[in-house]
Amino acid sequence: MDNKLLLIILDGVPWRDWTRLFGNLEGWVASGHAQRWRMRSVLPSISASCYASIHTGVSPQEHGVTGNSNVFKLDHPDIFSEVRKAGGVTGAVTHSFWSEFFNRHPFDFIRDIEYDEPESNSINHGRFHTMTGAGHGSTMTPSDVDLFATLTNLCHRFDLDYGILHTCTLDSLGHKFGHDCTGFDSACFVMEEMLSPFIPKWIDAGYEVIVTADHGQTDRGHHGGHEDLQQDFGLYYFGPAKGPDPDTLLDQLALAPTILSRLGIAPPASMKVKSFLAD
Repeated sequence: MDNKLLLIILDGVPWRDWTRLFGNLEGWVASGHAQRWRMRSVLPSISASCYASIHTGVSPQEHGVTGNSNVFKLDHPDIFSEVRKAGGVTGAVTHSFWSEFFNRHPFDFIRDIEYDEPESNSINHGRFHTMTGAGHGSTMTPSDVDLFATLTNLCHRFDLDYGILHTCTLDSLGHKFGHDCTGFDSACFVMEEMLSPFIPKWIDAGYEVIVTADHGQTDRGHHGGHEDLQQDFGLYYFGPAKGPDPDTLLDQLALAPTILSRLGIAPPASMKVKSFLAD
């Protein structure tokens, strides 16, 4: 493995909210410590479809995940499987869909909520939340600082080569309240205030870091369709590689091959979009 990398996904944050509400991330861009681009999700721009595409580098029309009610074990090569083939150690602190897509389906609450499986050909160290019962009355999301701390714990305990963290807090609050309100502005502030102290810690531990979303969201709290607000979001990269012009619109299907390339792993043939980072 050439490098180590952590992927941080803040679910459901549209492009305009990244650039106006995330002051620490934008400050790191302004100071030259990070690079930032706009990325466009696959269609449908619904969570499960995007999760599957983020890790496999293929579209929903190919992997077959058409929405959140259609979750199954995927058979395409993905970041976890390719890191394991290269001898790396993987970890995930995410919604349970990720375990179902890339480890085993269906999700068993007792067996799969937390596992350490060094011999797995996918996720070695998994810590998952299901959000069971989530709806307009309750978001059913964990505290994000707990999730950031859990990922850091896994990095320290197991020396992860690749780790992913995924939180649905902002997506859930957007569905509940919409985006054009003081509550959502405050939620973004709290999220970033929790996240920001961890980024230097991860960098000091030798990780390159990508902070991004899976899709956007409208003022009415909707996503899934074909619209800039629903599809577009920010991507921030902390590391030595160089990317394209800051005004470049990135393809979400480029994320998986980019991550593998940064780790020193050749992307499989199924990942047809080229990496957007280079030494």
